[in-house]
Amino acid sequence: MKRYVLKRTAIRRTLINYRAELNEEQYAAVTSGEGPALVIAGAGSGKTRVITYRVAWLVEQGVDQSRLLLVTFTNKAARSMLQRVEALLQTECRRIWGGTFHHIANRILRRHAEVLGYHPNFTILDSEDARELLEACVRACGIETRARRFPRGEVLQDILSLSVNTGRSVEEIVLARFPYFEPLLPEIERVFHVYAERKRRENVMDYDDLLVNWWRVLTEHPAIAALYAEQFQHILVDEYQDTNRLQAEIVDRLAERHRNVMVVGDDCQTIYSWRGTDFRNIYEFPERYPDARVYRLETNYRSTPQILALANASIRHNERQFHKELRARRADGPKPALVPAQDVYEQAAFVATRILELYEEGVPLSEIAVLYRSHYHS
Repeated sequence: MKRYVLKRTAIRRTLINYRAELNEEQYAAVTSGEGPALVIAGAGSGKTRVITYRVAWLVEQGVDQSRLLLVTFTNKAARSMLQRVEALLQTECRRIWGGTFHHIANRILRRHAEVLGYHPNFTILDSEDARELLEACVRACGIETRARRFPRGEVLQDILSLSVNTGRSVEEIVLARFPYFEPLLPEIERVFHVYAERKRRENVMDYDDLLVNWWRVLTEHPAIAALYAEQFQHILVDEYQDTNRLQAEIVDRLAERHRNVMVVGDDCQTIYSWRGTDFRNIYEFPERYPDARVYRLETNYRSTPQILALANASIRHNERQFHKELRARRADGPKPALVPAQDVYEQAAFVATRILELYEEGVPLSEIAVLYRSHYHS
């Protein structure tokens, strides 16, 4: 009688033809091996496609779904990406951990809130509720806000949030951003102390608490930290250029065991400074992970060569950057106009005048768009 021995082949067949569906830059990033990786994704270069196919690739390579963590800028983005992965793999991917930092923090804290003195059924305060509680704490401290210029609830929220997300003291934030409140520092800090006590007593957390308490669980409770560092075999972080110091530290803690962390972003698209965003996170990633592979996505599918020429020329003036040269796949288009203005008023006057000119030329107002950096420009 003949005996046949079946041996597992080293070649794993995949459902997706990655070579056919990705360009060379995207393919290299998607199929990156073990270890840390930084993907510098220029505008319009298929960043979402890379993340989606990377998740699919890992699943097809045999990584258990529950050991994948995908952190995105919005929960909607995570749902969209995972739906695309399901369409690619033709199977459900519900066991993948996907969502924003706050969403993931909420899931983990529901399991471990008690180690921080909270009950697992804690309530999350929205911005308005948090402001009202802060203002109640001001009154509880006996501070007379009418007799002098004490910061309003919104300003107190900004001060505290910046302190939490940047790791700087309240005093540092006040001196750097709100120097006119320096004489009131002792009272501001007293309000924050009462605010923290009220939240613990009433079993509530604000949005910043979700992050700082997640970080506390990982730093103050080694056994729990080891549990998640072991669980998350692969970590993917989208829009890494917009992370703050606290979020970057959380990612580093989670990646301590396997070190399979892939962060995706563009150092030239850091725009959320008001959230305590620290652009050093993306610049210093290769320093924190010396063995990290760096991939560049430079093929642009969104803009014309003329627009990219202007973008490349502007980016070259950045003092610190990961060098890249965006290349267009679209056909030629009209040259963009660069209009220098002396101030915001001259800028607004030009925009209004140009809109009227276009309207008189027959362009419907519904086909004219105005983009601006901040709402106050409107």
